Amino acid sequence: MSDIFMNTKEIADYLDIHEKQVYALIKAGRVPATRVTGKWIFPKKMIDEWIETQARAGLKEAKQKAGRIHGALLAAGSNDPILDLLLASVQASHPEFYIFTATMGSTAGLQALGQGYTDVAWSHLRDDGQGKYNTPEILAPFLQGLPFVVVHLFNREVGLLLPPANPLGIGGLQDIFAKGARIVNRQPGAGTRLYLDQRLREAGIAPENVPGYVREVFTHLDVGLAILAGKADAGIAATAVSRLLGLQALPLTTESFDMVLAQSTFFAKGIQVLLQDLQSRSFQEKVAGLGGYDFRSAGCILHTTI
Repeated sequence: MSDIFMNTKEIADYLDIHEKQVYALIKAGRVPATRVTGKWIFPKKMIDEWIETQARAGLKEAKQKAGRIHGALLAAGSNDPILDLLLASVQASHPEFYIFTATMGSTAGLQALGQGYTDVAWSHLRDDGQGKYNTPEILAPFLQGLPFVVVHLFNREVGLLLPPANPLGIGGLQDIFAKGARIVNRQPGAGTRLYLDQRLREAGIAPENVPGYVREVFTHLDVGLAILAGKADAGIAATAVSRLLGLQALPLTTESFDMVLAQSTFFAKGIQVLLQDLQSRSFQEKVAGLGGYDFRSAGCILHTTI
């Protein structure tokens, strides 16, 4: 896949759809494309912008529909296996509350919150200057003056996921670069993508020199599945995914995974129910087998604007 252009097969893989669906999108004029020497090509930058536009339009429509359901909330942003289990737990124990979530990455989730498209943003953006996550300084530019609260959900271990036998003998990020291993990446704006980009800058490595850098997926589980299927040699994700899929994992860092929301939304019954489930012994015991999570400060308010 080129860093600049994609053909129909590549964009089908990129969007995780069938090639026939790509041609249907072209015919309907719904995807940016141009014809060169009889073949359709797709500028990657324009495709990424189109994906973001479609996601925002979808969020706006979803928020309007969610507003018609009493007690419904819309969330957007980062992804985590435990978060998926927590939302399922809330739905099971309190079917009268709905929390609909869209996986967009931390940055896009915060932008959506600031623009009023969502009620909650899931985020794990690191403030490298302070060495902390989701600080007011890093969040404020996204939230456009919105009075907000940052609530800690859990700490999670993030690492380098590898095939079961680690055939390339990878011992860390530097081996990825030195051995030319194929990676599977997250979408722009995702916290793990930003983490990788920072490590590349520190190592003085251009992203275009990393095989697979432009191969993007939207969830931690997708990273693990790409490795399990042999489509990549490594990828960064929550190490819990390695235990779910039988992969190897080399721990890299521990992140604070938090919930960002308007102060007025914090008191919504659905939010309080979510925090109660998160802090409950029954939920934490249910997910303990995954490992790599720390719930000791779950539910603590980290920051609030005055």
